[in-house]
Amino acid sequence: MPKDSKKYAILLSLLCSSLFVSLIAQDRHPSYSEVTSLDSTTSKDSVTLLSNKPITLLDSISKDSLQSDSLGVDSLANDSVSPKKKKAGLTSVVDYKANDSIVFTHGNEVYMYGKGVVQFDGMELNADQIEMNMDSSLVYAVGRPDSVGDIVGRPVFKDKSGEYESETMNYNFKTKKGYITNIVTQQGEGYLTGGQTKKMENDEFYMKSGRYTTCDNHDHPHFYLQLTQAKVRPKKNIVTGPAYMVLADVPLPLAIPFGFFPFTEKYSSGIIVPTFGDELARGFYLRDGGYYFAINDYIDLALTGEIYTKGSWGINARSAYIKRYKYSGNFDLSFITTITGDKGLPDYSKMKNFKIAWTHTQDTKNNPNMSLSASVNFTTSGYTRNDLNSYYNSNSFTENTKSSTVNMTYRIPNSSWSFSATANITQRTQDSTLNVSFPNLTVSMGQIYPFKRKSVVGNERWYEKIQMSYSGRFQNSILTKQDQILKSNLIKDWRNGMYHNIPISATFNVFKYLNLTASFNFTDRMYTNKVMREWDTQQSKIVQDTTYGFYNVFNYYGSLSADTKLYGFYKPWKIFGDKVQAIRHIFTPSISFSAAPNFSSPRYGFWKTLSYVNERGETVTEKYSPFSNGIFGTVSQGKQGTVSFSVSNNLEMKVKSDRDSTGVRKISLIENLSANMSYNMAADSMKWSNLNTSILIKLTKGFNLQMSATWDTYTYQLDSYGNPVRVNKPRWTVGKGLGRLSSTGTSFSYTFNNDTFKKKDKKKNDNKQPQPQPNTLPPDPNEEPEDDTASEESDTQFGADGYAIWEVPWSLSINYSVNYGYGSFNKKKMEYNGRFTQNLSFSGNINFTKNWSFNFSASYDFDAKKIAYMNCNITRDLHCWSMSASFVPVGPYKSYNFHISVKSSLLQDLKYDKRGNSYSRLDWY
Repeated sequence: MPKDSKKYAILLSLLCSSLFVSLIAQDRHPSYSEVTSLDSTTSKDSVTLLSNKPITLLDSISKDSLQSDSLGVDSLANDSVSPKKKKAGLTSVVDYKANDSIVFTHGNEVYMYGKGVVQFDGMELNADQIEMNMDSSLVYAVGRPDSVGDIVGRPVFKDKSGEYESETMNYNFKTKKGYITNIVTQQGEGYLTGGQTKKMENDEFYMKSGRYTTCDNHDHPHFYLQLTQAKVRPKKNIVTGPAYMVLADVPLPLAIPFGFFPFTEKYSSGIIVPTFGDELARGFYLRDGGYYFAINDYIDLALTGEIYTKGSWGINARSAYIKRYKYSGNFDLSFITTITGDKGLPDYSKMKNFKIAWTHTQDTKNNPNMSLSASVNFTTSGYTRNDLNSYYNSNSFTENTKSSTVNMTYRIPNSSWSFSATANITQRTQDSTLNVSFPNLTVSMGQIYPFKRKSVVGNERWYEKIQMSYSGRFQNSILTKQDQILKSNLIKDWRNGMYHNIPISATFNVFKYLNLTASFNFTDRMYTNKVMREWDTQQSKIVQDTTYGFYNVFNYYGSLSADTKLYGFYKPWKIFGDKVQAIRHIFTPSISFSAAPNFSSPRYGFWKTLSYVNERGETVTEKYSPFSNGIFGTVSQGKQGTVSFSVSNNLEMKVKSDRDSTGVRKISLIENLSANMSYNMAADSMKWSNLNTSILIKLTKGFNLQMSATWDTYTYQLDSYGNPVRVNKPRWTVGKGLGRLSSTGTSFSYTFNNDTFKKKDKKKNDNKQPQPQPNTLPPDPNEEPEDDTASEESDTQFGADGYAIWEVPWSLSINYSVNYGYGSFNKKKMEYNGRFTQNLSFSGNINFTKNWSFNFSASYDFDAKKIAYMNCNITRDLHCWSMSASFVPVGPYKSYNFHISVKSSLLQDLKYDKRGNSYSRLDWY
């Protein structure tokens, strides 16, 4: 190449190199046109990167003349528009992962597939597909269809406000705002689903076209409230605009202009919404409405009432209290006024009734030495018949006798002394009779050995076996009618007294096999009045006069008893087989002698003699005790020198058994067979007592037959008035046997169910080992574990043939009692006719399906030969609803009650009730 051409080529190369360096410098230093060409939606982070200082090239051309070029000075330096300032980025690290894959793009975007997880500043997002822009801090999550087209891996968002499932979700890390479609979240006891939702930075939600329901079937709830628009404050409340109810996808004409659903995890007070209905006799009503007071963490109070349009009304107060490791209890106070009929007409009636119920239990760990317990159930005689809720409670409705007890006991530490105070009330609702006993004070001392040495040296001496105890009682009681209790006089109408008892005994072993027991018993009664009798000649009758003062009525007796045990064994002959190994008989005889003086003697003053001439001119002499009406009674008449005999028997059999490790087992043939009788040598007549017998047989493992009987040992004759009286002629002296059955009885109960009639297979499943199924492949280690939700929800069992086992659980309980006693007197036979009294009650339940159940209870009246009472209940579990129907089909209190409601307590007022009772029945003729 010529030299001139080489020069031109070198100059051209230098010029191209200079232009290339200038272009590189221009690319490193952005111009105004490049900044303005950026999209307006560019994130703040991208602007921050563009505002960094330009990179200075340190090569050989850094001193080139191009530095003084006009391009070397940035026009933005003197421009009127200043460049954007750098703003803060994310405040925390964004963690993300996925099971399948993660794809990064040149636009700083991340795509996650297969159970993706994004975590940022206490927030967590789970979804099967997640798209995230690292520059804009935006994240988008959605589920993906599986092989059959079902959407799996729906987005689940978690933060401090709660957990939310949705169909799609857009979320901004910086602003903490989001846009959610078809949200599913639990708020309180209900679920908020569907609609378009905006999540704000303060964790509040604004929703459009959402649904609120307590049904956990999110995709297809059985019922819901369709919300036009709503504001949600998680864990606090939901405020809605107009809403209407949808049941089984059918919109109902039940709408509300607005709604407020409060949620709280705290213990709080609130309004109890009443139920409404109507009765024919009492009119329309509102009942069971009021206010609930959350007093503190240990006690609450619910005040409710009821009111009827025809004048009836009532009020109720219920409370429960508890203090852990100390005590717990509840009380229920109720007052109702029932008005039926029209005022001024013969059918008009007005009744006032009340109820007091209280239970209290004290934890023994609180104070081992002092305890307080209460079980109070007091109602006036007409309360149960006028309270609608009692109609379907068989226990309270058929209960004729109610009892209430309050007791407080204190035990002195490291002592045998204890003190207790008790209040008792027994009421008979049939005739409104009350038996009130209050206060009752008891002082007792446990068994002590007063002569026992503290430091025992040598053998035990005979007097060290002497033991004694003490019990004392003060009792104040009255037997009266319900309407007379407040009008009674404490001194004249109430009976009171004190009772002291001191038993002393000692047991000795004589001749190695004989137990000898000597005892002495002293009893004292203290009264503040006595009733004297005298003959009034003017009125020709006996009159009574009560004298007040302090009186002691005591008695004592001594006894000596001996008992032993005799054993007998019998081995069956081999010709009858070797199944029965032996039969054992235990015979326990006992004999005792007791003696007491005649406390009816005039020198004691406990019995008086009254002589008078009656209206027929006959001289009558009778003995009476001024203390016979005392609360603890009086002493008996005559001397006592009684010899008592008693025997008891036990019979057991030992048989071979493969079920016992020893090879044999014991079978009880007769658990106990006993008899006792006594003879009073000091009595002038009627020396023999009745014969008492009892038997106990264990028929099965859970069923025993127990029966007791009393046999009358004397005969009867007629007195001058034609009334039967017992005479001093033992039955065996007139050829009528040892005794006549005068009373006996027994009772039993049994429950039949599905397992009652099944044959028990002894070896079933004992040694069975799970066998591998044919053509079974080993588990795939990469396979995801199956969801056990479906298996947990289904209780279906399959037999060996592959068919489902159809089983209907059921049970039937029978309670039967029979008693025999004396009835009317047969003057021809000079004997009492026997009379049987029977009681039969039965109850049962059956579950036709998993959700259908039926139960009943009834009692049978043998005298009227008809069912006295029956209560039936049918229930249906409707998943998120419950339906029940109760009815009393027979008797004077026929009634029914139909109820359907939402299970959740939050929507407990979303219900329908229909009642009918005895007041709603008309007697047309």
